[in-house]
Amino acid sequence: MLTHLATLPTPSPEAAQHSAKLTEFIRRDIAAQGGWISFARYMELALYAPGLGYYTAGAHKFGEAGDFITAPELSPLFGRTVARQVAEIMASSAPHILELGAGSGKLAADMLAELERLGSLPDSYAILEVSADLRARQQTLLRERLPHLQDRVQWLDALPERFSGAIVANEVLDALPVHLVHWHDSAITERGVALSEHGFIWQERAISDAALLHAAQQINVPDDYVSEICLAARGLINSLAQRMEQGALLFIDYGFGAREYYHPQRSNGTLMCHYRHQAHDDPFFLPGLQDITAHVNFTDIAECGIDAGLELIGYTSQAFFLINCGITELLKDTSPENLRDYLPLSAQLQKLTSPAEMGELFKVIALGKNVASPLYGFARGDLMRLL
Repeated sequence: MLTHLATLPTPSPEAAQHSAKLTEFIRRDIAAQGGWISFARYMELALYAPGLGYYTAGAHKFGEAGDFITAPELSPLFGRTVARQVAEIMASSAPHILELGAGSGKLAADMLAELERLGSLPDSYAILEVSADLRARQQTLLRERLPHLQDRVQWLDALPERFSGAIVANEVLDALPVHLVHWHDSAITERGVALSEHGFIWQERAISDAALLHAAQQINVPDDYVSEICLAARGLINSLAQRMEQGALLFIDYGFGAREYYHPQRSNGTLMCHYRHQAHDDPFFLPGLQDITAHVNFTDIAECGIDAGLELIGYTSQAFFLINCGITELLKDTSPENLRDYLPLSAQLQKLTSPAEMGELFKVIALGKNVASPLYGFARGDLMRLL
């Protein structure tokens, strides 16, 4: 359910000033580009402008004090369960892990602790993080929780040239910039961002990007339909596929297959903003202080991976994936008689797997190269028919 902007919390004077700085930065970019930029460019600046964007500045994003809660923040059971899948991938490839966009570092810490318990520690755990602020938080958390494993963890500024092992990305694809496309009157236009005296406004233009136009022409939707196309996701998958020698990519995110993504009833797309645990659909509200996301088109991810030489190993719901990997067994490690610890963990498991919570909206897709399959996480609940 979307929140009305008038009911959202008022930012502090410092936060409002920060947003004003980013707004002016984006205004200058639009002016420099002739008065119009694609929404993908706007989203890139709003989230990743150096020192100003939502993910590159210092505001809290995750957990109760932030704007949303991710699965690793919700429960240690998540990272412990994903670690079991990662251990299987490493066993049939190489003992290395690469995590993309590691957030607070909680997933890395929980996975490494569980892999140590399993006797399956990687030789290296690399984190590719674009935010200096988040990188510092990750380093602090891992230093505090797992000081004896510090020598195995490294931070990267770019993808490695070659990689074998497990690549993990939790809620990364949804934060990649998307183009907004409008299908109407037998024409296809791109919805971008322009300026008015009152702020940012929507403005449509003919599509000039050949790749975007080609992608839009392949999509069959009703007239007067607006949705997203994520060329950045295709670029990421291609880059990872080129570098992967042996192993698997594991993406966990919310989204659908193409038929559901471009369903006739979803005529306004999936673009969503998150501010102080409230969801709304205005990306021009307080730039830099809110997250901007779009659901993932998993058919596009699968097809891009296959075209780039990867094998589609599995696609299922988060609920099936976690259950297949043994999350209920991990809960049994805590005695039901220990109510103080058991009840919170039980409630967390429910949120992670319930269809009414994260269980069905979140999906897990695995793409691999020269790795044994099927993997644990996809033993039951195969959803590849929906791609």
